[in-house]
Amino acid sequence: MSDDATFWFDAMCPFTWRTSRWLTGVTGTRNLTVDWRLMSLAVLNEGKEIPEQYRAPIQQGRRLGRLLQATGDRHGVPARAALYTELGTRIHEEHRTADDTLIAEAVAAAGLPADLATAADDESLDAAVRESHEQSQARAGTESGSPILALGDGPGFFGPVVVPVPAGEAAEKLFDAVRLLSAVGEFSELKRARAAF
Repeated sequence: MSDDATFWFDAMCPFTWRTSRWLTGVTGTRNLTVDWRLMSLAVLNEGKEIPEQYRAPIQQGRRLGRLLQATGDRHGVPARAALYTELGTRIHEEHRTADDTLIAEAVAAAGLPADLATAADDESLDAAVRESHEQSQARAGTESGSPILALGDGPGFFGPVVVPVPAGEAAEKLFDAVRLLSAVGEFSELKRARAAF
């Protein structure tokens, strides 16, 4: 089984951001490729009662999903990854709101054309985001949140959820564990209480 990864993400999810930083670090040391794809917490939660504090972030995530979809379509997966890094740094590290100003800054910092920012409001991109989201759910085999990670042609798993982001030997051990579990067809779930941010 290849160690190359497929990573489905919603850019607004703080847990996903931490997992993505772990994955970027560990695959970089091993010269592996990550295929950055979209899933959508907005799509996942359609028809459900959403607590007030999550409504704005979910809608911001819908806009970022469109933007990231357009980025991948027009400029490729590496550009999508670069833009996610710029967005995530501002949203999850600097704790800023994902508004038009932040989007424009992130697009510029990723070296992308300024007019790409208008894709955030292009509803014609919703179908492609939904299709990618549905692929993530099919790969995991059940309704799952963000992120979903698959190694090679193995199954998709929700997570791993990491707080804080593991580095060095711990990061490598976690990757090896995920790879090992992915190779066991009978394995389906492992869970414990999440650490606090």
